[in-house]
Amino acid sequence: MKDFRNNGQAVYLMPGMAADPTIFEYLEFPDEFEVHWLSWKLPDKNESIQEYAARMCVEVHHPAPILIGVSFGGVIVQEMSKIINTGKVIIISSIKTHHELPPRMKFARDTGIYKYLPTGSLDYIYQIDRLPVGNFIKKRLQLYKTYLSVNDKEYLDWSIKNLVCWQQEAPPEGLVHIHGDLDLVFPIKYIKDPIVLKGGTHIMILNRFRWFNEHLIDLLRTSPKKTYKTTP
Repeated sequence: MKDFRNNGQAVYLMPGMAADPTIFEYLEFPDEFEVHWLSWKLPDKNESIQEYAARMCVEVHHPAPILIGVSFGGVIVQEMSKIINTGKVIIISSIKTHHELPPRMKFARDTGIYKYLPTGSLDYIYQIDRLPVGNFIKKRLQLYKTYLSVNDKEYLDWSIKNLVCWQQEAPPEGLVHIHGDLDLVFPIKYIKDPIVLKGGTHIMILNRFRWFNEHLIDLLRTSPKKTYKTTP
């Protein structure tokens, strides 16, 4: 876990599914914040998402920290906030409840088809760029190769199951949700009342980091009781 120690307000950053915390390397925080990167742990066999979140809480060493999570990391920090007191919870490119899952994920949950995904062969990402595909796809694949760090089948199976089968009915009070209007993983039409980043995709924490450096600090400083519904 990387940190920038200055005895300020503690901020813990949780990356997306299988991602390395270096996805946050371009974010800039003023000295009033003490920033810590969280990394994925391999799950224990049959471990619940609540039990996993409790293990992640062991890595938090400050009272009332701010938790920021991306994608499935956003789900994990919400579960962590049910265990420890937090100053604020911010999720990016994520979901607040199971109602915001897109229909294809609900179908996977209801049919159990998620159990049969070929998670043991994810090295295909390292082979696709040898194919005659466009430069845009190759650049996107390079991002994935750079920042994906967990390629363990049991972890991936566990993560997919706990994402599509997550049963949260209502978000934590004061939750801040930032979402791109071009997110293909969690389409915005299923997301209720987020802060909308126009042109933002599911990986906007990487390719729109300048927006976050301009706006995220204001969100960290504002009251967690505020409700956000519009683009800053």
